[in-house]
Amino acid sequence: MNAALSPAAGVFDRERLGALATYGILDTPPEQGFGDIVDLAALVCGTPVALVSLVAGERQWFKAKAGFEPCQTPLEQSVCAHALAEPDLLVIPDLTKDPRTRANPLVTDDPFIRFYAGAPLIAPGASASAPCASSTGSRGRRA
Repeated sequence: MNAALSPAAGVFDRERLGALATYGILDTPPEQGFGDIVDLAALVCGTPVALVSLVAGERQWFKAKAGFEPCQTPLEQSVCAHALAEPDLLVIPDLTKDPRTRANPLVTDDPFIRFYAGAPLIAPGASASAPCASSTGSRGRRA
């Protein structure tokens, strides 16, 4: 795997994956509460795309999504996996300039995402998921 596309540290952590499995949420139908989270994220961030991403094994699966067609992507395309390694909000104003994401196919090809903001959802046991927002336009650094 290309080093630039390598998942963030902790993505394969047994404790984190075990905690995620205990919630029994992977591959379940959409739920209004999660839909509300993505609608709020898109509104607050002013972005056309918002997701609740569950990073599990070799994939990220979207419990809720707005403005993004796939229901999952391979782990090496996950920007949200990098958010799981953060203690707080991860903002990448221009994904083409960040060494973790500049070679990501979602950045270099359609849909050509540029801006990303995401935060880990800390559940008992581990970071379970990452609500995020993205757009095809880069943004300035936040203050």
